[in-house]
Amino acid sequence: MNAKRPREPAAWLELTLDCDQSAATSLSDFLTQAGALSVSLSNACDEILIERDPGPAPLWSATRVQGLFDQGADVERLIQALRAAGFGAPQVTRIEDREWSLAWQDHVRPRCFGDGLWVLPSFADAPADHRACIRLDPGLAFGTGSHATTGLCLDWLAGLALEGKEVIDYGCGSGILAIAAVILGASSARCVDSDAEALRAARNNAYSNGVADRLSFYLPDDLPPHRAEILVANILSAPLIGLAESLAKLLSSGGRIALSGILNEQVDAVTEAYKGYIAFEAAESRDGWVQLSGTRLAALDLSD
Repeated sequence: MNAKRPREPAAWLELTLDCDQSAATSLSDFLTQAGALSVSLSNACDEILIERDPGPAPLWSATRVQGLFDQGADVERLIQALRAAGFGAPQVTRIEDREWSLAWQDHVRPRCFGDGLWVLPSFADAPADHRACIRLDPGLAFGTGSHATTGLCLDWLAGLALEGKEVIDYGCGSGILAIAAVILGASSARCVDSDAEALRAARNNAYSNGVADRLSFYLPDDLPPHRAEILVANILSAPLIGLAESLAKLLSSGGRIALSGILNEQVDAVTEAYKGYIAFEAAESRDGWVQLSGTRLAALDLSD
């Protein structure tokens, strides 16, 4: 969802269109340029995607795009423009002020991870007993803590002694894990993603949380090779397997690593790929997803 937040009229008009994956981004851009106060993308089919994949921003093969407009918007003109651009006619729904508020709270609610790490939408108050909090609204780069894979990583980070350590967030998406790390005490974090849109979203979220000076942003080929004490990769099992040696090279001897985005049936294959690199501990699972965490072997020779 775009950063702009709706003003406070009595109601809004929501335009909804379903399209294929290739048209979702251009349709989102079209609605934004047409004056949408917010644009959201959601699943229009039964396809399941995890929060991040190290590649182009993952969208569903059938994607629902919804633009929220002021109630005074010229809907007929918008419909004509959408048709002329080849997007078809949208479904138009009137959204009352009360209905919008309830829907927002239902889908984007405060979440707590570990010992007092809160992820909050921008408009929510922090709990009095919070240890640390991240302000994050949903957007094209996924990752607000709602998915089990992200939650497992946040719980893991919240349980580490991060003070003074450097962190790598590989497949950063929204940047939530890197932001959490520095808010919890890490000296710096490198955000890595092969999707430039994700890096832009991560940078914006870092500024919003006041930690941009401690984060740096890289495409994979541009990532400096020096090692970090902590590495977290919330992606998918196939790239995790393919990146095993590369990720191990980015971790200092005795450094800590967490791998997430793994299904139950994929644990053995991922574990085997990291054999000789990482000493894993007992796996953590949630909602059918598994996180593997462990320590880089001290005697490992990973010279280039």
